[in-house]
Amino acid sequence: MAENHSKHPSATSFLLIVLSLISTLAAVESNPFSRNLSPSSLGLKKPEKLSHLHFYFHGVVTGKNVTAVRIAQAPTTTNSSPFRAVVVIDDLLTVSPDIGSKLDGKAQGIYALTSLTEASLLMAYNFAFIEGKYNGSNLSVLGRNPVFSAVREMPVIDGSGVFRFARGYAEAKTHTFDLKTGNGVTEYNVYVFHYE
Repeated sequence: MAENHSKHPSATSFLLIVLSLISTLAAVESNPFSRNLSPSSLGLKKPEKLSHLHFYFHGVVTGKNVTAVRIAQAPTTTNSSPFRAVVVIDDLLTVSPDIGSKLDGKAQGIYALTSLTEASLLMAYNFAFIEGKYNGSNLSVLGRNPVFSAVREMPVIDGSGVFRFARGYAEAKTHTFDLKTGNGVTEYNVYVFHYE
């Protein structure tokens, strides 16, 4: 039989390749990287719900109780040309424009100034809620924010807690902005599909 294999080296190679593939497939079958699941196996038995959340976002960059801090910048970044600056935020979310009003949660994350020609931010942050049925739940936002546009729309890409598997968008409108201090209040309307 050994003589047959030496006479047909391509048949031997082919047989080894086939055996190797079968072995690989068997290993993949026993330890899959991914698999299909029923949504009900994760407790997603209820239909999706569309929720509207409304709150005010307080960006405090100067003064007492600063909530937005520049952590990095390029050597060419200046106050008049803030392109390439990166800021970490822990901004308050309240029920009204008054910073002392009832706290709904915080916006926690980062933003970077990403435009040479306008005040435009790449925002990556979570709305971390502390109030009512949303206490302990988060919504994740990732998107472009051209801050001097009347209305800015950013995608809500996911969430946790009550907002697990969430999707939707956040609409931001500047309520007040102090050109001297850089502090501002932004009104948010967030529309999100989620399971509850």
